[in-house]
Amino acid sequence: MDKKKFLGKRIKELRKLNNLTQEQLGELINIEPSSLGNIENGYNYPLMSTIEKLSQALNCTIADFFNFEHLNDNKALVDEINLLLEKNPDKVKQIYRIIKAVVC
Repeated sequence: MDKKKFLGKRIKELRKLNNLTQEQLGELINIEPSSLGNIENGYNYPLMSTIEKLSQALNCTIADFFNFEHLNDNKALVDEINLLLEKNPDKVKQIYRIIKAVVC
């Protein structure tokens, strides 16, 4: 998935965490809901001024919009977890306990 789509999905995720519709958020930041929809669907990049307004309306930092690694597909996430484990063999038991606690 390209960065534009990841950014859009992350904005949508943050909007939903704030219990806002596209119409409500569009009104808060003074853009049309259809324009926000195009951003969320990865068709358009938002302007920097729009990102600043979004961060204020969604009570987050601009950096939060670019924290979207968790939106990767499961295979990509598992591959990354395995890579992290290979690089940190001393942490395998600790990570196993964390995963087991979350899953069970």
